[in-house]
This record gives sequence, structure tokens and C-alpha cells, in this order.
Amino acid sequence: MTFWDHLDELRGVIIRSLLVTAVAAAVAFCLKEELFAIVLAPAKNDFLTYKLLGIAAFPPSLGGAGGGLHLMNTGLTEQFMVHLKTACYAGLLVASPYIIYVLFGFVSPALYDKERKYATLLCGSGYLMFMLGTAINYLLIFPLTVRFLGTYQVSPDVANMLTLQSYMDTLLTMSLVMGIVFELPVVSWVLGKMGLINAQMMRAMRRHAVVAILIVAAIITPTTDAFTLFVVALPIWLLYELSILIVRNN
Repeated sequence: MTFWDHLDELRGVIIRSLLVTAVAAAVAFCLKEELFAIVLAPAKNDFLTYKLLGIAAFPPSLGGAGGGLHLMNTGLTEQFMVHLKTACYAGLLVASPYIIYVLFGFVSPALYDKERKYATLLCGSGYLMFMLGTAINYLLIFPLTVRFLGTYQVSPDVANMLTLQSYMDTLLTMSLVMGIVFELPVVSWVLGKMGLINAQMMRAMRRHAVVAILIVAAIITPTTDAFTLFVVALPIWLLYELSILIVRNN
């Protein structure tokens, strides 16, 4: 194929990916009640994480429906834009396996068999780790963050008036950050294959890594709660230890 033929094929891949993402986002947009029942679940007292940990998440004074946070809307178009943005994010998550599949199908003919094997492993593991990070954020890290920040007050005279926009921005940002953080074993595997790092080096840097992990955990969850900091730092530290094993067995 000529360069222009490859360019036409790439354009087709991009168009198909955008169409599938748009269809998935449109379906998510139409399923508004189901979508926001999932998205807003961490703001309610009966969320699964709070039940399993046996903690009272939000006091009745917060006035949320069914017990939980009371979220406000302060802009004329804010609810619609939040709905649209959330639907687009959900559509992208749903369509992502197809996007990865067609992109890999475009690239794979140029790869040798061994390269295709590594590329398949890289794409599959990268996708699974990103989704795992997103799921852990939704089920554990974000609920604890919302519980702390949603009830934090510098004075009883200052009431919290949390907006839907603030809630959704925090959820989407933390989901993206945790998805990227969970790529650590995949990145370590790639760097190990390239000979840039090895297990001995990573073990020697373990103390520095622990400090860096605590800093990252503090940035992800800006709370003064030591328990929440530990809950966030623990899986990242486990990922680092897993990365050492993966690099050692490269």
C-alpha cells in the first residue's frame, strides 16, 4: 500500500471509532436515570463501600435524598453539560475495546510475529489495568474522598454547599488519574524489555518509591485522614512490588 492508501485506512479507523463512541455516548445519554444512579451512588449512605467498612458516611444534616450528600446546581446549563460530559465519558469507556481493536488491526500488519505478540500483551494488559484503576477509584478511593471532603468544615458556621459540577469533575479526574497510575506495571514491563530498568535497581529505590507513592496518594486524595491516605497508597505500593516481579521475570 502507498502512503496515501495507509492514510485513507487510518482515516477510516478514526471515523469508525468516533461513530462507535458517539453511538455508545448517545445510548448512555438516553439512559440518564441508570447512568446517574451509578455515578451518584457514592454520595449516598447506602453505597456498598460504606456498608462493607461499617461506617456512617454522611450525617442527616446534609439533607440528601435517601440519606447522603445534597448536591446543588448553580448554572442554567450546568446540569445539561454535566449530563453530556458524563455520557461522553461513559461512551468512551464502553467503546474503548473496539477502538483498541481497530487501532491494533491497523498497526499489526506492519509487525513481526514476535512484535505482534508483545503488542497484543501490551494493549490487553494496559486496558485491563486502566479499567481496574478506574473501578478501584469508584468503589474505594473516591467514596472515602467524598466522605471526608463532603463533611469537612472549618467552622460550624460555614455550611457545605456542594455543586454537581464539582462532584463530577472530581470523580472524572480521579478516575483518569487512578487509571493512569495503575499502568505502572505495564510501563515497568516495557522499560524492563528496553533494558532501562531492572529489578535490582527498583529494589534499591524502594524507599524513595514509598515516599513518592505517599506524595502521589496525598495529591490524589487531598485529605488529612491518615486512613484514607493509607487506603490510596497501599494499592499503589502493591503495584510497585508487582512491577518488580514483572521486571525480574522479563
